[in-house]
Amino acid sequence: MEKKYSVVIHPSPEIIEAIKTMKEHLATKIGWFNSKNSVAHITICEFTTDDSQLDKFKQKLFNICDTFTPFQVHLDGFGSYESGAFFIAPNEESKKSLQPVMKKTQKALLLSNLKKSSDPHISIGRKLTPENLKIASQLFTTIAMDFFCKEIILRELDPVKKQFFVIDKFPFGSNPQPELIQGTLF
Repeated sequence: MEKKYSVVIHPSPEIIEAIKTMKEHLATKIGWFNSKNSVAHITICEFTTDDSQLDKFKQKLFNICDTFTPFQVHLDGFGSYESGAFFIAPNEESKKSLQPVMKKTQKALLLSNLKKSSDPHISIGRKLTPENLKIASQLFTTIAMDFFCKEIILRELDPVKKQFFVIDKFPFGSNPQPELIQGTLF
């Protein structure tokens, strides 16, 4: 049976709790919104696959995560997209650390139906109206949070609750592989 999965980075439990509180505070001002009940995360990608193929993808995630070295992530700003997403953004240095992890993970999965994310962020709310985006940006103006990025999380969608739940974690192994450089021999 085909199921939907997402590959994400979770911040620390303390940050997850703080963002949950922020989402609840926003809900008191604007009511329910998309991703209100979603656990704070940075999306790397989403995909659908048959259960029978899952172990193959877990092995690919294990292999690529073994090559990553843990690093600090600094969350220091808010932003929004035209789609109505209001989010917490990492600083530029953290983006430069997160983006290669995201790209290499996406590339390692070798899937044609991969829904990729290229701009690392933690959503507070999605599909907000322009009015609600304005309320969110007035409510949340400054942020300074840090977490140690040391693993990638694989989640599966619960089709009834319409929420993802954690099914596996892949720790960073600090075993970088030499980059393959394509060139000529002669």
